[in-house]
Amino acid sequence: MRIGVLTSGGDCPGLNAVIRSVVHRAVVDHGDDVIGFHDGWRGLLEADCRKLDLDAVSGVLATGGTLLGSSRVRPGQLVDGVQRALDNVATLGLDAVIPIGGEGTLKAARLLSDAGLPLVGVPKTIDNDIAGTDLTFGFDTAVGVATDALDRLKTTAESHQRVLVVEVMGRHTGWIALHAGLAAGAHVVVVPERPFDIDRLTERVARRFAAGERFAIVVAAEGAKPAAGSMPFETGDTDAYGHERFAGVARQLSAELERRLGKEARPVILGHVQRGGTPTAYDRVLATRFGWHAVEAVHAGAYGTMTALRGTGIHLVPLADATQELKTVPAERYAEADCVL
Repeated sequence: MRIGVLTSGGDCPGLNAVIRSVVHRAVVDHGDDVIGFHDGWRGLLEADCRKLDLDAVSGVLATGGTLLGSSRVRPGQLVDGVQRALDNVATLGLDAVIPIGGEGTLKAARLLSDAGLPLVGVPKTIDNDIAGTDLTFGFDTAVGVATDALDRLKTTAESHQRVLVVEVMGRHTGWIALHAGLAAGAHVVVVPERPFDIDRLTERVARRFAAGERFAIVVAAEGAKPAAGSMPFETGDTDAYGHERFAGVARQLSAELERRLGKEARPVILGHVQRGGTPTAYDRVLATRFGWHAVEAVHAGAYGTMTALRGTGIHLVPLADATQELKTVPAERYAEADCVL
């Protein structure tokens, strides 16, 4: 067989591990050819690609980023380019394509799959918001980075008797905020799934200082918002790709807490540091398993599906099921964490 592979959307620790796994399984065990498209869907639309052999993926298992590059494509551009993508796949003699990506990538994969492109998706995102899979690779690494940052920030917050509001990624889900906040012992966590009560939050922090504590750490998912009308709050616009631009919850929340408490409060935005660097051992293994099973699914003709972790096993789920809605933090998880307001 001749298999194409691409990485699209935001970068994520473990992408190279998937590519490596696809190449090893396809080339060594099946005698396939593997073609890598540069910069995600753009590479497929422009037939910008190269052959991937064992030498091309040597030494990449532990590296962050993606050796193929990534990019975002406007939804309309992809819709208009469906036939061009199908033509390029036919011209290159590809039997199937394995796109590796998050919510947007998998929605695009479903669009192309419905149009007749044989493909098997691989879910990746540090946000862990893909339905149908218990975990996505990249999440464990991002949580580890955020937890390490929170551990470090505690010492400087205590030294200066400050409130630090630490903004982590996650877009419309609070998985990173919840896990990193619990792991680091944050005093308050706010998530997009649950608009926070600024009065309760202020009271929680005030109680710490009244009890003689010298600092407080608040973890805020980037998409978190206060209850409507409870405090002044700016919202962002929409970018060219249809994604909400966040207006800075840490900046706004820290200013409000400082005003209410009379204590110095500072925002800390971790940003893209959570995406970069060496993937954890867990993410390397999960990514490798996803790549292995994606190749097997291609050989089985199980197109229009996505690899997924269910319990300890890797399964295939329909792309239609995986892209219907985001996997958000369920309410019962809040009950396990009294720091979530």
